[in-house]
Amino acid sequence: MTVLYEDNHIIIVSKEAGEIVQGDKTGDSPLSDTVAAYLKEKYAKPGNVFVGVTHRLDRPVSGVVVFAKTGKALSRMNAMFRDGKVDKRYLAIVKKKPSLNEAELTGWIVRNEKQNRSYVYDHEVPGSKKAVLKYSVVAASERYWLLEVELETGRHHQIRCQLSNMGCPIKGDLKYGAERSNPDGSISLHAYSVTFEHPVSHNTISVKAPLPKDPLWQSFCKMIEE
Repeated sequence: MTVLYEDNHIIIVSKEAGEIVQGDKTGDSPLSDTVAAYLKEKYAKPGNVFVGVTHRLDRPVSGVVVFAKTGKALSRMNAMFRDGKVDKRYLAIVKKKPSLNEAELTGWIVRNEKQNRSYVYDHEVPGSKKAVLKYSVVAASERYWLLEVELETGRHHQIRCQLSNMGCPIKGDLKYGAERSNPDGSISLHAYSVTFEHPVSHNTISVKAPLPKDPLWQSFCKMIEE
């Protein structure tokens, strides 16, 4: 875990692919517990440490996660994420070049909880929720394309199923049509940045997470920096 930003009310960390943000049925130790242990040791706090989960990232996804250190910050951050007041940017590696270099994708997503999978439709269907994202191609190698994705809504597996639906599944994402898995079990989707108004101070907070150390990610990192 790498701490990207911290103050009295929030702490923002970089999640590794494979970590879970919050405890689930697997019983694996979640990132929220790691953050709590870090705060407990750093400030020599007796008893339990408050760490509030404001949003989630899928287990195979890496990148920025925002936690709340106070109840006030948690309720306000939850509302901001729910109301779309947090600017979230992702980077995704896909093997097929999109037909357009940039576009807005609108669909209606239905979540199947038994399969832990979402399905996207081009029209509203029973139980569906509207899903909107924007993407643009920001770099390309011989075999892969790097997309920047901006979420307008936050639906279950939204980026994964919407990119797959346009014929560009994310590298390593077997669940949504990738040809093969990544060796480490990750998918090549990275929560790159968050920007929002601080829930208490109202200052603008903008944080970026470094790209994974994987050679393909690092080659794209050099392209972006050039």
